Amino acid sequence: MTRMPSFVLLSLVAAAACSRPADKPAAADTTTVPAAAPAPPPEHQAIVTVLYKWPKSPTAFEKYYPTHLKIVGDAKSEIGFTKAELTKFTSSLDGKKPAFYRQAELYFPSVEAAKKGMATEGFKKVGDDFKNFASGGLVGLLATETGDKSDTACPALVTVIYHTPKDPAAFESYYPTHIKIVGDGQAEIGFVRADLTRFDSNLDGSAAAEYRQAELCFPSMDALKKGTKTEAFKKVGDDFKNFATGGLVGMIGEQK
Repeated sequence: MTRMPSFVLLSLVAAAACSRPADKPAAADTTTVPAAAPAPPPEHQAIVTVLYKWPKSPTAFEKYYPTHLKIVGDAKSEIGFTKAELTKFTSSLDGKKPAFYRQAELYFPSVEAAKKGMATEGFKKVGDDFKNFASGGLVGLLATETGDKSDTACPALVTVIYHTPKDPAAFESYYPTHIKIVGDGQAEIGFVRADLTRFDSNLDGSAAAEYRQAELCFPSMDALKKGTKTEAFKKVGDDFKNFATGGLVGMIGEQK
C-alpha cells in the first residue's frame, strides 16, 4: 500500500472541516408561559348591626346590658364573629336627642360567615335575650362593608344612617363624589377612620329597614366636637341634599 504524504492528509482533513455545514444555533423557546391568574379580590367584611331604639327605662337597660354582652361573648367562637363594637349615642348632630339609643356591631370575615353564624344556637340565644332588656324595640340588619377595612380605635364617632333613597341608582352614582368631599376634608375635620357599609337585609331576610351607614371615627370627643365645627365638615353636610333623597339620621356617639 502506498502511503500518502503527511501534508496531503492534513490538507484533506482541513478541506473536510471547511466543507462541513456550520452548526445551527438552538431554536428560541417560543413556548408561551401562561400568566399567573390574578388574585381574587378580598372579601368584604359583613356586619350584623343592631340599632336599639330608646328603651322605656334606660336605667334598666344599662343594668341588664352587661348580662347580654356576656351571652354574646360566651358564644363568640360558635357564632364566628371577629370583633364587636358597641356605641352609645349621646346626641344628634344638631344637639338634640338621638334617633337611636345604642348600636351593637358584630364583624364577620364575609357574608357567608355571617349567615353561618346567625344560624347557630349561640346566635339564637343572643336573639332570645333581647326581650329581657330592649323594651323600646330594635332594628336588626345585615350589612356589607363597602370601604376599606380598619382596626383603628374609634372612641368617638359621627354616625350617619341613610334611609332608602327615592332612586338608589342615582344615590350610588353620586356617592363616590360625596366620599371624595369627605376624604378631601379629612385633615381639617380630623377623623382617623371612616367606615362605610350598605345594608343588605334585615336579620330575618326581609328588605332592609335602612339603606346605608357611614361612620367617622375621632380620637376623642373633644376632637369630634372640634371637627364638626369646621368648614370642611359643613361642606360635607351641605352635600347631602345632592343624593340623600330619602333623608338620613346623623348622630354623635361613644364606643366603650
